[in-house]
Amino acid sequence: MNADQGLFVPLVLGILEGLTEFIPVSSTGHLLLAGHFFGLTQPATFIVLIQLGAILAIVTVYFARLALLLRDALAGRKQAWHFALSVVLACVPAVLAGVLLRDFIQGDLWESAALICWTLLAGGIVLLVVDRLKLEPRYDDIYTFPWRLALIVGLFQMLSLVPGVSRSGSTVVGGMLFGATKRAAAEFTFFIALPIMVGAFGYDLYKSRDLIDASIALDVAVGFAVAFLAGALVVRYLLGFVSRYGFAPFAWWRIAVGFCGLISIYAFGR
Repeated sequence: MNADQGLFVPLVLGILEGLTEFIPVSSTGHLLLAGHFFGLTQPATFIVLIQLGAILAIVTVYFARLALLLRDALAGRKQAWHFALSVVLACVPAVLAGVLLRDFIQGDLWESAALICWTLLAGGIVLLVVDRLKLEPRYDDIYTFPWRLALIVGLFQMLSLVPGVSRSGSTVVGGMLFGATKRAAAEFTFFIALPIMVGAFGYDLYKSRDLIDASIALDVAVGFAVAFLAGALVVRYLLGFVSRYGFAPFAWWRIAVGFCGLISIYAFGR
């Protein structure tokens, strides 16, 4: 980031993070492409740390439901514990893979703009096909998802470690293919995002503790704040949008961004 840009870059990246974190277009892919094509760059640590703002957006919008779940769990109610264990089960595969492959992912994979564009394009096509399949959903209530479905969603979530795939996109596709409705698949991604993103935040904060100084702290604070505001907006209205329009609009956006990026890379050498 150039010195004369001030807080412009973290502001833009924070908004981009909040708007894209919970829709199936890959927030990390968009942030990395913003750096590659437009020079809107920040350290890799910044990208992970501002995700906490988006996490708090979920907590804010779903506070009442989270509080009820906690109350029911403390009261020993079976459904609350079933759902809590389903969320944990869905998170385990990506957590293990993320810890083991962190340096490779944030090194080799994050540096390849072409890879990100290809995965955006391919993921958009997959999402478009799945959205149009005549599936017969069996699960409309996320609190009663069977553990088998939760584990399958978790395995699909591992794919999102590749930049451009999208965490929400991979979990939505996995959920829909194995019996969840569009709305339930999207809502389940909100809840499994909480432990995944909190864990990624804490782990990356620990690993990068020596690299964080006063200058990046201000950038992170700005990115965090605007990611929270934009993320809250998306979380509040996404499920209604998906129920009405499906995932096709996001699929076409992925295809457009990936295609334009590949043209820029291979035709103009950028």
